[in-house]
Amino acid sequence: MLRLLRPAALPLTLRGSGRVLPAIIHGRVFITTTTTTTRAASFSARSQILSHIPPPSWTPRSRPPAVVASRLIIPRRGATPHQCRPFGNYDPEKHRRARPLYTPGGFFRMLRSPSTHMVAVIAVAGAVLFYFSHLETVPVSGRTRFNVYSSESIEQAGEMQCKAMLYDLERQGARILPDFDPRTIRVKRVLNKLVPFSGMADQNWEIFVVDEPRVANAFVLPGGKVFVFSGILPIARNDSGLATILGHEIAHNLADHVGERMSQAIGTNMLLYSVIVLTSTIGLGLLLSGWLGSRALEIAFGHPMSRKQESEADYIGLMMMAEACYDPHEAARFWARMDQAAMEEVPEWLSTHPSNENRIKKIQEWLPKALEKRAESDCSTTTAFADRFRQALLKGVVIFD
Repeated sequence: MLRLLRPAALPLTLRGSGRVLPAIIHGRVFITTTTTTTRAASFSARSQILSHIPPPSWTPRSRPPAVVASRLIIPRRGATPHQCRPFGNYDPEKHRRARPLYTPGGFFRMLRSPSTHMVAVIAVAGAVLFYFSHLETVPVSGRTRFNVYSSESIEQAGEMQCKAMLYDLERQGARILPDFDPRTIRVKRVLNKLVPFSGMADQNWEIFVVDEPRVANAFVLPGGKVFVFSGILPIARNDSGLATILGHEIAHNLADHVGERMSQAIGTNMLLYSVIVLTSTIGLGLLLSGWLGSRALEIAFGHPMSRKQESEADYIGLMMMAEACYDPHEAARFWARMDQAAMEEVPEWLSTHPSNENRIKKIQEWLPKALEKRAESDCSTTTAFADRFRQALLKGVVIFD
């Protein structure tokens, strides 16, 4: 049995056949649904309903309070009465005639606009001024580079990266070797001899030797955070070989290569976004244009810069290990063993590192100078090549050692 929604003055009960029965009472729509499958309401019952309905307060040509052109007002869940909207207001013809927000023609009209030209001139002038005010000279190679990051900000980034690295290693189940492990003792011994000649003896050096025999890698994060994977120790073989890789990685921080890479990313990202916007006007997909653009920028700008940084780090690290009284000949032998351990080597123009063959050739060219450094060193002084490099970097001059 079903109760009809009605005013209190209308005591009425209907039975129906499971259909929705609407009624308009006092300008409101009342809907009831039957749950029993009995016969339809009788004509006398319908007459009784109509006899209780007062005359409407609106004419057929005006809008009723709750019925608009035979459509019900469907409120959204939680909506207030003034937020209700008529259902079915979609007009296909109106939407078909709507103008698109973006068209290639409109884009090119915007490019030809004088205001756009003025904004472009101001932006380019500001970018050129910003670029030339942040140029500096790398002492050992004499090349000019763009760098906007201070050493303090780079060290903060290194601290964050160190925490992220330790978290990733813990999540992967990797084990950091304890201080009493012979491999950790060996790495500390070599590092302690290199640090006085690194030009960064004032940093808070920390060593993390990761027990991962299948990974032959080592790196030094800004701030003196040293990570050595145990897989590289057999390739190093001796302390001079280990000094080769540690000196190379320390040299990256001494030459502030991290800040240079971060600074270059600003320009390449701006150029990449410009390429994506321009290629989207000719119908090339955003993902495809983004991937092609990023690859092209890496090959044209990123990889050549990275290879130059690697060569600079090789030279600085070779002089560092020589002044610390390690054998410079071992550097060429170490990279030869790395070449043998490599599964495959990509072409140099597609790589961020020089080929091992070119690397060994350069080291052999620098060997006479490195041997001279070792002969002049007393193996304990702190007035070293790295200190002079650091001062030259601040002054923007080139040193020829």
